[in-house]
Amino acid sequence: MFLAQLKITMREKQAWFWGIFFPVILMTIFMVIFSGSSDSNFSAKITIVDENPNPTSEMLLQQLSHIPVLEVETSGNREEAEEMVKNKDVHGAIILPETAESTSILLLVNTENEQGVTTQALSGILANIIQQSNLIVVGATPTYQLQFETISSSTNELSYTDFLLTGMIALAIAQGGMFGMVDLVEMRRKGLLKRLRMTPANMNMYAFSDMTMRFLFSIVQIVLLSLIGTLIFGAKLYINFPTLLVVFILGALSFNALGYFFSSFSKTTEAYMGVANISSFLMMFLSGVFFPIETMPQWIQPISNILPLTYFVEGLRESMIYQTSIFTPTLWAGIGIMVLWGVITFVIGSWFYKTRSIVETR
Repeated sequence: MFLAQLKITMREKQAWFWGIFFPVILMTIFMVIFSGSSDSNFSAKITIVDENPNPTSEMLLQQLSHIPVLEVETSGNREEAEEMVKNKDVHGAIILPETAESTSILLLVNTENEQGVTTQALSGILANIIQQSNLIVVGATPTYQLQFETISSSTNELSYTDFLLTGMIALAIAQGGMFGMVDLVEMRRKGLLKRLRMTPANMNMYAFSDMTMRFLFSIVQIVLLSLIGTLIFGAKLYINFPTLLVVFILGALSFNALGYFFSSFSKTTEAYMGVANISSFLMMFLSGVFFPIETMPQWIQPISNILPLTYFVEGLRESMIYQTSIFTPTLWAGIGIMVLWGVITFVIGSWFYKTRSIVETR
């Protein structure tokens, strides 16, 4: 059965596209979009309005002009600055106090960018300037200062690209499993499964041979995506091979079982793809592929903590960049939840196929 599945897959061009080339394209797109998010060369273009120069506005203008991350240009009046913000020619406009006695500075940003990172950074910069100005006014001497540094649970130097690469590998393997069983739906639609049931073939063994074939595809995926990530995007991998082997095998089989479950109750290819797309879309953004789960809203995190992809992503990261030992208890706790998903979905899927077989033979 495995050799038959191998021949079918080798002859099917679409299988090669969806199993190999599509994950590569998907990872490349997301790596290009997100890999620059950790770039330290942050800059923001702003315009400053100082319609009535005074000692207060001159002091603030001098402080803003000496901030290296700000590209400062001046506007003649507020209307001109508002037009520049509306047209997104600048990230924001700062309206300086019109009198020396004024106590407020106005920051104008485009509504579409209100929650953006640049807007939050500008707000923080202005808040810091105002705080320093307040200390100068009251004649206070700063006592405390903030020092900033980052640490990692890994002994190696890591970057966001490493974080993203492992997440994309996990997503590609998961999608390969969830979308890979569409051929079973097509075979049932054409009556091929019914003919197969008339033979001594064991349907569970047939499904397992298909899952094994998908597992080989996953091996090609993880090797190919790792090479692209390291050679093209400069990601660094620090692999613990025993841990990676366990996580990879159990994760790939678990998501293949999930795809087998989808195929067991889908009557058409369209229905199967719809269920797989919804599941993939949900897990893509809630399983920590692009951002840590801890940064998500509190009410979403319980949902993330029950999704199988969450633990597959964490397992691959632990084994590929953190060099976590295979004997780590927390690692096995996550693997256990992921495997539980695989076992339950495979058992339910097998039961669906068995009950349908009984109905069709009556």
